[in-house]
Amino acid sequence: MSELPRGKDFRPPWPLTSGHIQTMLSSSGVRRLLLPRSAYEVAEGAEPVVVDGGDGVRLTGAYTARRDGRSARGLAVLFHGWEGSVDSTYVLQTGSRLLREGWDVFRLNFRDHGESHHLNEALFHSCRIDEVMHALGDITRRWPRPVTALAGFSLGGNFALRAALRAPAAGVPLDYALAVCPIIDPSEGLFSLEEHAPWIYQAYFMRKWRQSLKAKQKAFPQRQYFELAELKQSLRGLTEALVLRHTDFGSLQAYLDGYSVARDALAAASVPATILTARDDPVIPVAAFEQLQLPPSIELDIADYGGHCGFIRGRDMASFTDDYIAARFNAITP
Repeated sequence: MSELPRGKDFRPPWPLTSGHIQTMLSSSGVRRLLLPRSAYEVAEGAEPVVVDGGDGVRLTGAYTARRDGRSARGLAVLFHGWEGSVDSTYVLQTGSRLLREGWDVFRLNFRDHGESHHLNEALFHSCRIDEVMHALGDITRRWPRPVTALAGFSLGGNFALRAALRAPAAGVPLDYALAVCPIIDPSEGLFSLEEHAPWIYQAYFMRKWRQSLKAKQKAFPQRQYFELAELKQSLRGLTEALVLRHTDFGSLQAYLDGYSVARDALAAASVPATILTARDDPVIPVAAFEQLQLPPSIELDIADYGGHCGFIRGRDMASFTDDYIAARFNAITP
């Protein structure tokens, strides 16, 4: 893989050497305005889809086939981050690049994301890997391709790594997974927002999460998901309320451990995978990556710059991750 782009190759100009600027720009309205039209190609003519998550669960997504009539290199599946969606800027930009590279693209919404709150009565939480695996199985059966590759961002990167770990036993034909700035150890990473990161990050995520919970309540008015006082709590407090009210986990720590991929959790993985993160990511501490005990099938790539899911090159707001993901996806095709 020596000819492929590496994290060390990303050397942005000042002030994009700031992890905070990278992070804030990554999902900003400014970036959406400045991106070229080509960044949205994957959304043009995309087919809205409902996929089977098992046990009556329905998840939404969008499928886009290459437009030149030629056979696709393979199927690229994309997972967004927490409170993102199939229409998040980074998902559209990556999907559009892969479409131009000859891939068919499926963008999946997790439960309660992308205006899908009305489809399932129970709330989303980060341990719902079973329904995501079932959905992946449905996707690969409905759109079988010679190669299936998966990329996820932030929480979606965490899901992608767990999917790679589980795919062989689940009978899901996954050939490769790539995780950009994934959550590794939720018990540390999730709450580093409260303890170490500037307040603006926690405020951003909490505002989006509360909006999502209110949309869920509106979709199912007969249910009371949270008390008003609970909604006003901190990230830790509201997460603990979610766990105790809406999951079978007996404690917040048990829940956080339930989706951790820290230390040796990925040691048995056999599906080839890559983890790309940045040393200056203000959301996910780099120490969790340095402590990973990975099998030979998983490549760990720590860049000096990039922030949290940023890796923005310059004024056009294009991301280094597009080249990075496209190169690695293309490398696994014949």
